Amino acid sequence: MPKTIKVLIVDDSALVRQMLSEMLGSAPDIEVVGTAQDPYVARERIKSLNPDVLTLDVEMPRMDGVTFLRNLMRLRPMPVVMVSTLTEKGADITLQALELGAVDFVSKPKTDLSHTLEDYAEEIIAKVRNAAVARVQPLTTVAPRRDADAVLGRKAGSGHFRTTERILAIGASTGGTEAIKAVLQQLPADTPGTVITQHIPEAFSAPFARRMNDNSAMTVCEAEDGQQIITGHVYIAPGNRHLMVERDGARYVCRLHDGPPVNRHKPSVDVLFRSVAQNVGSNAVAVLLTGMGDDGARGLLEIQQTGAPTIAQDENSSVVWGMPGAAVNLGAADEVLPLNKIAQRLAALS
Repeated sequence: MPKTIKVLIVDDSALVRQMLSEMLGSAPDIEVVGTAQDPYVARERIKSLNPDVLTLDVEMPRMDGVTFLRNLMRLRPMPVVMVSTLTEKGADITLQALELGAVDFVSKPKTDLSHTLEDYAEEIIAKVRNAAVARVQPLTTVAPRRDADAVLGRKAGSGHFRTTERILAIGASTGGTEAIKAVLQQLPADTPGTVITQHIPEAFSAPFARRMNDNSAMTVCEAEDGQQIITGHVYIAPGNRHLMVERDGARYVCRLHDGPPVNRHKPSVDVLFRSVAQNVGSNAVAVLLTGMGDDGARGLLEIQQTGAPTIAQDENSSVVWGMPGAAVNLGAADEVLPLNKIAQRLAALS
C-alpha cells in the first residue's frame, strides 16, 4: 500500500486553508495533517506534525513566505509548493522562492469560479504528489549575479550577429526555472540562438525572462511573434502562447500560436520541438530538462529522427524525472547527462 502523503497548509486566509484542505483531502493518498495561519505557527506545527509536503502562501503578515522558506530550506529542507497570486509582483516573489528550493507553485484558488475548482484540485493534488518524491537540497548560498565578462571577454564587433546555423531548443517544467538558469549561466555569449518552452503561467514568463537575462552572458527575452532568432539571444515562450520556430528565407523566426493546450500545457514543449524538427532539422540541438508528465518526449524523438543531437537530464539531478524519463523510455535521447554537464555539451555541439 503506498505511503500517505502528510501535508501542512500555511496560508493567512481561513477560506483558502479550508479550500485547500478539502481539495487535498479528497485524494486517497493525501492527508492534511494541519494548517497554520502564519509562519510562526507553521514552525511549531512542522516540529509536532512532521509533514511530508508544505503548501506555503507567498504573501503573509508577520513574516512573508520567502523569508520563511529561506530559513526552512537552510535548517530543515523539505518539499514546498508555493501558492501565489498570478500578478507580476507575485511572479517575482515566486521565482525567488524557486531559487531558494521550492519544488513548484500553484496559483491562488479563485473562490468566485466554482466551475474551475475541479481542474484546480487536480493540479494541486498532482503537484503535491510530485513534491513528495522530489529531490530537495539544503540551501547553502544563492549564486551571485555574474557579468558577461566573467564568461567571455568582450570582442570588437560583437554587436553584429550573422544568421545562425544552429538552433538550441530547451524544454522544461517542474524544477525547470532553476535548471534553465543553471544551463544559461554556463553558456557563452556567442551561443547559437536558443528557444525555450518552460511550463509557466502568463504573468510569470516576462519576469522569468528578465531574471534569466540577469544570469546569462546571452541576451534573454520573452519571445515575440515574428522576432528573428539570432546568435547570442534566448527566446522564452510567453505563458499561454505556444512558441514555434519557422524559417523565413535564410532566417529563423519565432512564431507564437494561440492554439489549444497540448498535453494539457500551453505553452507546450512538444509544439516547440515539432516545429524545430520540421523547420530546423539536423541543424538543431535539443534538450529536455526536469518536469512532471511527458510533454516534450515525443517532440524530442521527432528532432532525433532528423539526425539532430538530443539530450535528456538525468534522474539524479532532476527535481522530477517525468519528462526526461519519458524521453529516455522512448529512446529519444542520444545522451542522458547530469544538469551540471549539459551546458558544456551544448557548447561542444554548437
